[in-house]
Amino acid sequence: MADLLDISTEHCTVERDGHVVIVTMNRPEARNALSSSMLVGLADAWAYMSDTPEVRVGILTGADGTFCAGADLKAMGQQPTDPRVRERMQQIPDFHWKGLLRDGRPTKPLICAIEGYAVAGGTELLVGTDLRVVAESATLGLFEAKRGLFPMGGSAIRLTHQIGYANAMDILLTARAVTPAEALEMGLINKIVPDGQALAAARELADQIADCGPLAVQGILRTVRETAHLPEEEALKISDEIGWPIIGSEDAKEGSRAFKEKRPAVFEGK
Repeated sequence: MADLLDISTEHCTVERDGHVVIVTMNRPEARNALSSSMLVGLADAWAYMSDTPEVRVGILTGADGTFCAGADLKAMGQQPTDPRVRERMQQIPDFHWKGLLRDGRPTKPLICAIEGYAVAGGTELLVGTDLRVVAESATLGLFEAKRGLFPMGGSAIRLTHQIGYANAMDILLTARAVTPAEALEMGLINKIVPDGQALAAARELADQIADCGPLAVQGILRTVRETAHLPEEEALKISDEIGWPIIGSEDAKEGSRAFKEKRPAVFEGK
């Protein structure tokens, strides 16, 4: 059973179930549009994931069948009523960019589980995650250009690296709605599931990741992020720096023992 963490806010619920953290954007009356209270909760959730050794993977989802309909500029300009949230707004540098996964992404894998609308800031959050599970009738898209705005969450940079120039320009410049089937073909998402099943499917992925060696998972994630745009020779040096200590770790020894003994490995992140 998941435990509610005290870093939760009015618009962001953060729970932990064993090695998995589940983060729910919880403002259904506004299709989970981003607010300051939500962004503070998200920023604290990512920091908690990175700083807590027992946490191995996270899931980001939205309440009541909607992921996130983007930014609510009016709500983000208002002071939250919760004094703790107001204090955290002052304490977290650039809390809005951290919450939106532009900066300070967690050092553990993050899976998004999408139902309903995931547009504008909702798709920007998707682009900041590592694995993407989407319900079959969901709507994706970066609508900013249609409204004379700019996708400030990093998608104008990240999308070309993730899905190629032509697909990125299609999404960014037309500002049109994108279906899950199109997104899967582009390589923007990992899996399409029946409506109502996104969170359950994301949890299956999370449990598979949590069963792996945490040092290995985090090392692979770090290597991919740090070397994606480097020449191969330079990238391999970084890969070796990250990888060799993992090869010599206690987790690696445990993995070999478990394989020989035909049993599940018990990893401790050491």
